[in-house]
This record gives sequence, C-alpha cells and structure tokens, in this order.
Amino acid sequence: MDSQNMSNNAGQAKGQAQTRFFVLLQEKANTVMDKASNAAQSAQESLQEVGQQMQAKAQGAADAVKNATGMNK
Repeated sequence: MDSQNMSNNAGQAKGQAQTRFFVLLQEKANTVMDKASNAAQSAQESLQEVGQQMQAKAQGAADAVKNATGMNK
C-alpha cells in the first residue's frame, strides 16, 4: 500500500470516527433534553396540585368565616 492510499484510509477512518462521535453526542443531548422535559412536566404537575390544595384550603377558610359570622345562611 502506498502512502497515498494510507493517507486516504486514515482520512476515511477519521471521518467515520468523527461521524460516530457526533451521533453519540446527539444521542446524549437528546437524552438530556428528554430528562429535562420530564422534570419540567413533573414540576408543573406538582405546582398545579399545590395550587389546587391552596385553593381548597382558602375556600374552606372562607366558608368557616361565613359560618362563624352567620353569612352562610
């Protein structure tokens, strides 16, 4: 094998390695984005639940005040 062929083969191997590296990098980035999206969704659901609980407690407190003052009749 002459030096030109060896150089071509080396260049080809380098290109394949770079391509594989970028594929792996993209896969890793996709995994990180999926995890971040899942975490954001979970946080949103938790906040909605907390908001609903606070609303129910506030309604309960308002009803208790109405009952105590006779405004609920």
